[in-house]
Amino acid sequence: MTPDEPACPSAGPVSFSLSTVARLHRIAAGRVLRCLGLYPGQEFVLMHLWEAGPVRQAELIKAVGLDPSTVTKSLQRLEQAGYVRRRPDPADRRASLVEATDRGCALRERVGEAWAALEARTLDGLTPAERETLLLLLGKVEGNLCPEAAPEECG
Repeated sequence: MTPDEPACPSAGPVSFSLSTVARLHRIAAGRVLRCLGLYPGQEFVLMHLWEAGPVRQAELIKAVGLDPSTVTKSLQRLEQAGYVRRRPDPADRRASLVEATDRGCALRERVGEAWAALEARTLDGLTPAERETLLLLLGKVEGNLCPEAAPEECG
């Protein structure tokens, strides 16, 4: 280990590795999304809107599992770019409906291609069996952490 490298806590090598991998994956995702004019996390907002259609902003916040202020900022940026629009909910004028615009829907295929490229890069060198095992194990880890981190999102 060099002086520039952080010490891996001996009591938590898996947590340290997961944290490192998550950080690196977010950086790599940011690079592929930047080509589309998106910031990391905005693709999750768009993916939900593509699948669900117009939804209340509060529902969108719950669905993507991000901090409300993060989603609000993402929506502002997406709206400025012309990818989403917000309008009052006709059923409850206090609530806002969010929907993908035609321009936002046009990104669907390109976002899918970007995620496929990121997936290929992430799993490069793993056999199909290793990929399957990794997905299974990550699902178990997610199940362990979900009740503690976001109990309302689990189930």
